[in-house]
Amino acid sequence: MLQNSASTSPKPGKQLRKAFFNRSVLEVAPDLIGTTLLVDGVGGIIVEVEAYHHTEPAAHSYRGPTPRNAVMFGPAGFAYVYRSYGIHWCVNFVCEKAGSASAVLIRALEPTHGIPTMRRRRGLHDERLLCSGPGKLTEALGITHAHNELALDAPPIALYARPAKPNIVAGVRIGLTKAVDLPWRYGLRGSKFLSKPFAEEIAPKRS
Repeated sequence: MLQNSASTSPKPGKQLRKAFFNRSVLEVAPDLIGTTLLVDGVGGIIVEVEAYHHTEPAAHSYRGPTPRNAVMFGPAGFAYVYRSYGIHWCVNFVCEKAGSASAVLIRALEPTHGIPTMRRRRGLHDERLLCSGPGKLTEALGITHAHNELALDAPPIALYARPAKPNIVAGVRIGLTKAVDLPWRYGLRGSKFLSKPFAEEIAPKRS
């Protein structure tokens, strides 16, 4: 099982390639828990994500392509970055075959690399608060709209396989008014770096 302390985090495994994302978004999302995300060498272990599928109304792609969500309709393995409520950036990983327009929102990281840089960018010291939310982690990693449509397996972005299968919990997604009952939020059980605790801990379902 993965450790929850940044100081004892294991070294990341092999780098993930686009083929990793060319699967059902409901398979990719839980499989991202425990992987390591780095942007220009700064980042950490993914501990919380949410899956979005084009067939459900909470997905940005539900009503079809727009200039904002165009990258979602392309092939898997690219970043979809958008501004949330005009305040902060959110980063998503595009999944499934071209045209599916499904993606995984990265909600929280356990900081492991470049922590001094994260602290400077976020203006705070507590490691638990550096990346405990989708807007917090993009600020900590320096992710902006300039990263939209970038490949997930080429600089400045790198993703590394988890060294072991973690203990994963699932629950409903956060802050939605549509498709609120879908249990498509996944997290590392017991992590202190989550954006919000899980109301109840259940095993994630596969598609």
